[in-house]
Amino acid sequence: MIEAAAAKRVHIIQGEYKVVDDPDVVLSTILGSCVAACLRDPVAGVGGMNHFLLPGSGGAMGSGGDATRYGVHLMELLINGLLKKGARRDRLEAKIFGGAKTIASFSNVGEQNAAFAMEFLRDEGIQVVGSSTGGDHGRKLEYWPVSGRARQYPLTGAETQRTVALEQRPVRPAPKPVDNSIEFF
Repeated sequence: MIEAAAAKRVHIIQGEYKVVDDPDVVLSTILGSCVAACLRDPVAGVGGMNHFLLPGSGGAMGSGGDATRYGVHLMELLINGLLKKGARRDRLEAKIFGGAKTIASFSNVGEQNAAFAMEFLRDEGIQVVGSSTGGDHGRKLEYWPVSGRARQYPLTGAETQRTVALEQRPVRPAPKPVDNSIEFF
């Protein structure tokens, strides 16, 4: 049983989201100032997680920026992914994690991330059934999307600083096709 569960672990990194309907899958991530929104429809038996770096949209879509860093883009992808797998918007429930203040001299982007997620869900009419945000240490998160179970582990100061370094790295954009290349579907 433990080996099977380990084989169905999916790690979500900054700028990603995942939607699943397998009750044996556990989604995991490591958060500093980033936020992970965990949503599910308990009736449809489907759920998912995203991991975003910055609140709002930042004008990413219109300015050629990387939209995967922003909360609006990833929240919409997650919700649409759930709806495509049979979830209904009126049954969605959410848990929000992350948003730590990991560097004292920086503006509190973690607090802004958490506030953005809560406001977005409120505006969308999605009930927040749990949250663990803020603080000054990162956290490791495990989420079982079908059952809604979540477990977090606080990170030490050194682990938090490694997470901060990873969060500050740019997200690699998807490779663009080279001119004269052939794209197979």
